[in-house]
Amino acid sequence: MISRVVREPVGVCALIAPWNYPLLQMSWKLAPALAAGCTVVAKPSEVTPLSTITLIRVLEQAGLPPGVVNLVPGEGPVVGSALTGTPEVDLISFTGGAATGAAIAARAAPHITRVALELGGKNPHIVFADANRASAVDAVLTGAFLHSGQVCSAGTRLIVEESIADGFVAELARRAGGIRVGPGTEPASQTGPLVSPEHRAAVETHVARGLAEGAVLVAGGKRPEDPRLAAGSYYLPTVLDRCRRDMRIVQEETFGPVLTVERFATEAEAVELGNDTSYGLAAGVRTGDAARGERVVRALRHGTVWLNDFGPYTPAAEWGGFGRSGIGRELGPSGLAEYQEIKHIWHNTAPAVGGWFT
Repeated sequence: MISRVVREPVGVCALIAPWNYPLLQMSWKLAPALAAGCTVVAKPSEVTPLSTITLIRVLEQAGLPPGVVNLVPGEGPVVGSALTGTPEVDLISFTGGAATGAAIAARAAPHITRVALELGGKNPHIVFADANRASAVDAVLTGAFLHSGQVCSAGTRLIVEESIADGFVAELARRAGGIRVGPGTEPASQTGPLVSPEHRAAVETHVARGLAEGAVLVAGGKRPEDPRLAAGSYYLPTVLDRCRRDMRIVQEETFGPVLTVERFATEAEAVELGNDTSYGLAAGVRTGDAARGERVVRALRHGTVWLNDFGPYTPAAEWGGFGRSGIGRELGPSGLAEYQEIKHIWHNTAPAVGGWFT
């Protein structure tokens, strides 16, 4: 007897990418799908489609057979709905917001279509008093304000030990106020605009709601005053201190350059705050105590946890989250497995009469 397990292509895959990191996100889906032997229909965001269109052209020029990779640009409610509501698709891989992910899962459910959902995050960055102060401030700024916070893994919740909080927040506010905002075409710019005026308006609404709930504004909270930036969707890096876990600005994804600050007194409280979210994509922990660092990273329910760092990832390690941050993983061995079906083959090498009913 020979018993073996083989992996086969899942089939036709609908790959739906977001407007942020459009080339990177589509590549994370295309590479394992093609490596597994699948055919795909790629749908880039209607806001940022050009890099995916160019990528598909490059694949065609490289000799990819016709029909293996198919491109269908268009608006989500039209093209996305068609791709996610048909039994002819075997797997849907989507990266984007939690509400859209839930709608896709509902559309796929009647056909029992497999889904891989990489959704949003409300990611805590926990700083203990014994952490290297300069490194921690720098990492919190980068984690929160890189690409104007338009990153699913942005460290939007600073959770800092009470004994150092006042000085830490003051330094953060000072540094945030010095971030150079401007167009990406200017070398001096350190962070750019939001994706659209509508998105900036949504961020402004989030901040106004946070202030109404009792948050204290210590940096930003408005559009730049530079008249050269008036035509763009710019919003200053913003720090809101004295936040509470029950505030919507703490619980809901803003997807903009907004950092909230919460405080803790004990390790157990830090872990409790870090896990007090319906999301679970990423988290950071900063401490000079190696044993405590290991305890806290193991206690946090997030798909990626950085210890004394924030933001890096490697293609060799899985990416994805707990809770409302999604289902399934990208990158790593699990990212490839998303595009494979597992088949068990039992081979009787010496068939004979069983005699069960004699």
